[in-house]
Amino acid sequence: MPKFKQIYADINTSPEEAQILLFEFIKLLKKCYSKSGPENHSEEKSLYEKFEETGLIGCCSVKKNLSTSNLTETKPAS
Repeated sequence: MPKFKQIYADINTSPEEAQILLFEFIKLLKKCYSKSGPENHSEEKSLYEKFEETGLIGCCSVKKNLSTSNLTETKPAS
């Protein structure tokens, strides 16, 4: 078992940037080793499903063939 007093002292005497990195690493470890963590990755919804749930799929209407119907030649700025 690690010696927590020594770990605390090491963290406390580290630069602030190192402490922030350590905090982020601990958050990552918690996420990876949480009870519902790795097992649910296969059940995670796809990006399309997430957009569909929020109503962002099909939220606007546009002209057909928009990519080809509004083509115009642009001239470089002088």
